[in-house]
Amino acid sequence: MKIIRFVSSLVLALLMATCLSAQNVVVQWNGIASTTIVANGGKPSATSSVWFAYASIAVYDAVNAIRREFQPFYYQGNTAPGASEEAAAVAAAHRVLVHYFPAQQMVLDAQFAASLDKVNGGPDARAAGIAVGEAAAASLIAARAGDGLEANVPYTPGSGLGVWQPTPPKFAPALTPWLAQMRPFTMKSASQFLPDGPTGVASEEWVDDYNQTRLLGEIDSTVRTAAQSEIGLFWTEHTGQQYARAFSYLATNYDLNVMDSARLMAILWTGFADSAIGCWNAKFTYNFWRPVTAIRAGGNPNLAADPDWTPLGTTPSHPEYPAAHGCVTATVSSLIRGYFRTQKVHIVVDSLAFNDGVHTHTFEDTRDLFEEVFWARIYAGFHYHHSLEDGGTLGRRVSRQLLRRNFRSSLDRDVE
Repeated sequence: MKIIRFVSSLVLALLMATCLSAQNVVVQWNGIASTTIVANGGKPSATSSVWFAYASIAVYDAVNAIRREFQPFYYQGNTAPGASEEAAAVAAAHRVLVHYFPAQQMVLDAQFAASLDKVNGGPDARAAGIAVGEAAAASLIAARAGDGLEANVPYTPGSGLGVWQPTPPKFAPALTPWLAQMRPFTMKSASQFLPDGPTGVASEEWVDDYNQTRLLGEIDSTVRTAAQSEIGLFWTEHTGQQYARAFSYLATNYDLNVMDSARLMAILWTGFADSAIGCWNAKFTYNFWRPVTAIRAGGNPNLAADPDWTPLGTTPSHPEYPAAHGCVTATVSSLIRGYFRTQKVHIVVDSLAFNDGVHTHTFEDTRDLFEEVFWARIYAGFHYHHSLEDGGTLGRRVSRQLLRRNFRSSLDRDVE
């Protein structure tokens, strides 16, 4: 892994503006989706992947309805010969985002018009592409009706050893308990890959994990190196926003065409969303406490409490087990390997979590991406070793099933 630090925000903005003029519409609308869902829509970190999945599936189905190269996901319709793939992708993304974020329609309409102005092809090709994009979006919206999105799911925290409680500094309520019960995209149920659960707080494994995070994850740790601190903070940015840029860089760096970009985005965001759903189901099944709660309380009756212990990062507001970033990054890294059919993939991820400018990490192996995130969550003081192991297992199970059954070549037979 190579780490490049301290890129100024101005330089990054100029580089992104240059890339924007050359990128395809799928990458462009992945960026627009990030702004719509996260920056303007305010959707939380892992949970934001649900809306990214909605948009990316509709784009994939729209472009694939023209190309007919892969298995459709929701949309089974036909399209007129010569329809514009670019117009189809733009129309599908636009319609889905407007449906779920109607307050942003004015801005999205302007972006839709600007994108269409740059689409290749004549009026008939554009009109046919828009029609198939609208149809694919409508199919997605109908298929996901009643899927549990932002449903009212009451949740009351417990108390006592091993039980999650709101964490400092804000002691906010648990984030999005509805995600734990949402109908997934590729899994049979939200609990299909439910892990076995956290280790008991009286076990030796728990004490080892507890002490590892206590020593490495404290804000003023004397055993964590400066490089480890940077890694811990690097991954504290909003996960959906951070991975949206990483996915766009991936498509751009490999010069993927519209169809291949649409398929890549659909695979990554759908897998991300399902691993988040499965992870949240486990989190709210086991309701395990965060390190900041456990260490301040002592962990178990035989461990000394440290009431002043503070993690390097600000603890996310949801139960600890399993580690969400472990779940989703195991899925993402496995899906990237599956898509490119090699683990030797050039991956660029940057982070806006620092006050001194943008930091960028590059990876040449999908395994290194997961390995860094694994340790980052311990360095940040958010998770225990066992929770990251089980999160990684859940994420890989999601990815294996997805790659066997979804987004496959139209020449492949369905795999059960």
